[in-house]
Amino acid sequence: MRYDLFLPGVSTASCLVTIVAGGRVQNAVFTPEHREVAITLGGSLFAAASGFVLLGIRHILTGYAHVLFLLSLLMLGGGLRALFKIVTAFTVAHSITLSLAVLNIVALPARWVESIIAASIIYVAAENLWRRQSALRNRWLVTFAFGLVHGLGFASILQELHLPRTGVAVSLFSFNLGVEMGQLAIVILASLGLRLLAAWPKATLFRLWVSAGAATAGLVWFVQRAFLGS
Repeated sequence: MRYDLFLPGVSTASCLVTIVAGGRVQNAVFTPEHREVAITLGGSLFAAASGFVLLGIRHILTGYAHVLFLLSLLMLGGGLRALFKIVTAFTVAHSITLSLAVLNIVALPARWVESIIAASIIYVAAENLWRRQSALRNRWLVTFAFGLVHGLGFASILQELHLPRTGVAVSLFSFNLGVEMGQLAIVILASLGLRLLAAWPKATLFRLWVSAGAATAGLVWFVQRAFLGS
């Protein structure tokens, strides 16, 4: 199947197709970058999963607030154990609320969700600036708490597609897998970059300036989303 009815210049567009054949229902998603999908009628439900994986990857890589939150979490450094706890906490937390939101079990106004996501950046960046020594010990708990809200933000694009109940588990799993792949790429690249900077005499100052910039961006987004949004 191929879908080409995308308006030029709208890179965030997506289209859901539901195929019913042989008593089975399969979902597939098209985006401007993913316009074709091969489906075996009556075959595996995972046949069309690649579109949802790519959608998840695109969603986190173009979700600049999510990316900035992840980068802010890494600015304090720490060992592999601390990094593992932070990444695991974020993964578990957003996976929970992503699933609950797509299944319409949990719902919050989008304005609240987006405002809290902006506030999460401000909080973590502020910890980097003023609580550098003590913040790292409980960072995984902070990450888990805010990760629950970020999961609701991740769910927004699937909610807009209005996925049918049949086959939603595969679509949800595939999308979440894409989010995790994008998240892992961000964490690996950022961690490698920070390790390379560790030998630089001004590495600590650089981390502080990045955190200050993140706090400023978070504050601007918070004001826009909480007070200036429609």
